[in-house]
Amino acid sequence: MTKKEKYRPRIADRLLERKLRGKGAVLLEGAKWCGKTTTAEQICQSVLYMSEPGKRDQNTQLARINPELLLRGEKPRLIDEWQVTPQLWDAIRFEADHSPELGLFVLTGSCVPADMSDVIHSGTGRFAWLKMRPMSLWESGESTGDVSLLNLFNGKLDVTGVSNLDLERVAFIACRGGWPLSIDMDDEIALDQAYDYVSAVEKHDIQQADGVDRDPVRVHRLLRSYSRHQGAQVNNSVIRADLIENEGESLDVDTIASYINALKRIFVIEDVEAWNPNLRSKTAIRSSDTRYFTDPSIATSSLGIGPADLIADLNTFGLIFETLCMRDLRVYAEALNGNVYHYRDKNALECDAVIHLRDGRYGLVEIKLGGDDLINQGASILLTLAEKIDTTKMKKPSFLMVLTATGNYAYYREDGVLVVPVGSLKD
Repeated sequence: MTKKEKYRPRIADRLLERKLRGKGAVLLEGAKWCGKTTTAEQICQSVLYMSEPGKRDQNTQLARINPELLLRGEKPRLIDEWQVTPQLWDAIRFEADHSPELGLFVLTGSCVPADMSDVIHSGTGRFAWLKMRPMSLWESGESTGDVSLLNLFNGKLDVTGVSNLDLERVAFIACRGGWPLSIDMDDEIALDQAYDYVSAVEKHDIQQADGVDRDPVRVHRLLRSYSRHQGAQVNNSVIRADLIENEGESLDVDTIASYINALKRIFVIEDVEAWNPNLRSKTAIRSSDTRYFTDPSIATSSLGIGPADLIADLNTFGLIFETLCMRDLRVYAEALNGNVYHYRDKNALECDAVIHLRDGRYGLVEIKLGGDDLINQGASILLTLAEKIDTTKMKKPSFLMVLTATGNYAYYREDGVLVVPVGSLKD
């Protein structure tokens, strides 16, 4: 079986194809091991591997003295590990600027940011950016995809979805994560991949993010603290206090900020911005970002816990499950030209996720493990927030959804709230 035959289709496939129809080049970025190069290989007609053993020095020299040679090949041409020689950026921009064709190049590489200090042009107008994330459950084949977000936004709310996941399997999937390499592995081996990812971040990747030498032990302690504050709007002083109390580490606030920024640059951390709707009454809305990792397995690996630990501690499981859902919702929302936000006001009314599309449509989502009490609680929150929104100044919500870990079926409640197992959802 060839590499293309083994490939699991990604939502990013059609997004990349669309971006290439509108720009000369696309920079495909995202977390390490999330599948950027493999995805680009499916659409590109020729490939240059800048770090190919035995050719890296030659490629680096050519990039400096005659970059046009490296850019020759059928289009679109994939330039993998392009950040090895950032000078290629200007050469690609020049070719894109002087060609009547679009969709010439796809650039992929390590999650470590390139040194752009010698790059002359920004790429505006010639480059498009596309972010990839680890696999959603629909991409990994673990969601039936019976419930489509697109259909919900188009008013088709009579859902009839089925999920094949039970609580134990969701716990495993959260700990394994959406790393493409792990999807088809035996369960025990698959769980190792997230630990290997976190180890690489601590020992190597964060050191490359901005050239600052950081102690891997301190990075590990910060990741553990960050894991305990997932889904919360906490400032760095709160994380500092947690580090002192639970990790015996006394990093100052500025140092913590530098660590967090480095982790964001390599796509380990992906916080969620606050949503600011028009409300019927004047209510102060919290504007702080909500803390999340790009994949739930980063948190479980940082904390050193596994599926059985989540089942034994449902409070922690709830936080980890929220991160899993935020990952999937962001993947699906991007396919619909949307973004995911978080809402919280001064009265502590909080909505876990707001999927807001470019055309102004939006859906409100509460994330709960499951069970009638939690589902009712989530539905009450959604109905209360929907009532507060001033629909004379903005559209009413396209849907209200409680997204759950458990439950075999998706259904529409009498109060107008959808209950959807995450194992039945797709874009």
